[in-house]
Amino acid sequence: MRTDFDPSAMGPRAFYRLLTSVVVPRPIAWVSTVSEERPDRPNLAPHSFFSVSCVEPPIVQFTSVTRKDSLRNVEETGEFVVNLAPEGLFREINDTATDFPAEVSEFDAVGLAPEPSLRVKPPRVAASPAALECVLHSMLTLGDSTVVFGRVVHAVVSEEMLADDGLPDIGRLRPLTRLGRDEWGTLGNVLDKPRIRWRDWQAGERS
Repeated sequence: MRTDFDPSAMGPRAFYRLLTSVVVPRPIAWVSTVSEERPDRPNLAPHSFFSVSCVEPPIVQFTSVTRKDSLRNVEETGEFVVNLAPEGLFREINDTATDFPAEVSEFDAVGLAPEPSLRVKPPRVAASPAALECVLHSMLTLGDSTVVFGRVVHAVVSEEMLADDGLPDIGRLRPLTRLGRDEWGTLGNVLDKPRIRWRDWQAGERS
């Protein structure tokens, strides 16, 4: 047996709650921005509609559901930083989702230290183990939401997060994810299995 859900009959809010309970887990873009009027009061907010959009050039995307300060600041300055949201900063990440007034800096409100970025004006979260500095590529408005595409112009990773192959180690990064309701996800078992090439598939080399 299955239960059917009709988006048009349920309404936006109810279907949003269902959708975010099905599309799980979702990585978190902890986005820092600045406004032209208050560059000394940086904004910081988590966005759980986040992904990689393109490899060449490197582009990431996050979605602002309704018009939030992050979106307005990116529109003004054309820059933002995606900070990794680690398990060790769970309280601070959740706190930065509070609807603070635009003139209040979430860095100050929740007690996070900023650090200067190399290529863009918005600061990075000093305690975050990785960050992607981005310049605005384009925006796409869909209903009540805006998808923000940013070209990554610089990336930084704390040295202690790097494995022997020079890439970030997932067990050290310990990223948080968003689930449904007020639920969050932490890193569970990591499965490591290479993809099968067609010639190996034909040869029956599958395990």
